[in-house]
Amino acid sequence: MKTYKTTDVNKVKRGPNRATYDVATINTIIDAGFIAHVSYIYEGKAISIPMAYTRIEDKIYIHGSLKNRMLTALLEAKEASMTIMHLDGLVLARSGFHHSVNYRSATLFGTVRKIEDTQEKDKILEAIVHQMIPERWDSLRPMSDKERNATLVVEMTIETASAKIRDVGVTDEKADESLPIWAGIVPIKQIALPPISDTKLADDISVPEHVLEYYEHNKA
Repeated sequence: MKTYKTTDVNKVKRGPNRATYDVATINTIIDAGFIAHVSYIYEGKAISIPMAYTRIEDKIYIHGSLKNRMLTALLEAKEASMTIMHLDGLVLARSGFHHSVNYRSATLFGTVRKIEDTQEKDKILEAIVHQMIPERWDSLRPMSDKERNATLVVEMTIETASAKIRDVGVTDEKADESLPIWAGIVPIKQIALPPISDTKLADDISVPEHVLEYYEHNKA
């Protein structure tokens, strides 16, 4: 089992019993999502922004405009941190103090660089689209040189990371367990609803198979 080395940066200090540094577990949490919250400093202010991403081996890729202040700030700092989190349930206890949530989260730390090579950039942008919905890229019109040149792609090599997972039930005080108050879990799941075609489509254009497959796989 490959793990990330624990350091002062990635060590989980609150609830360490829920922490894991296992690379495979962290990658599973990363791959289950599409949006990461990326933190950076801009003109002395701490800012966090949700960004689309993809993972290729030990590297995370994000993209935006050439003038995107977050990306340019990360490149200037030469390092980045981001968090990916999935909410799995509301844990409703017999007291407000013990209310909680079930979740999977991963926090990543690493060094960053700008992707310059055109072919590499195209491969990464394709992967970002496929992180959102598999098999989508080949059905799209080719990217123009203007679009490619206007897009900044940043690579973060994961140097270290940690994950926290809560997947248990209610934890109440022993004295509260006999109280006549309902306690339990409300499971939470992100699902896909039936695809809605754009109103400007021609009548003979139907929902493509890869979109229907995504819906079938992710519906309730």
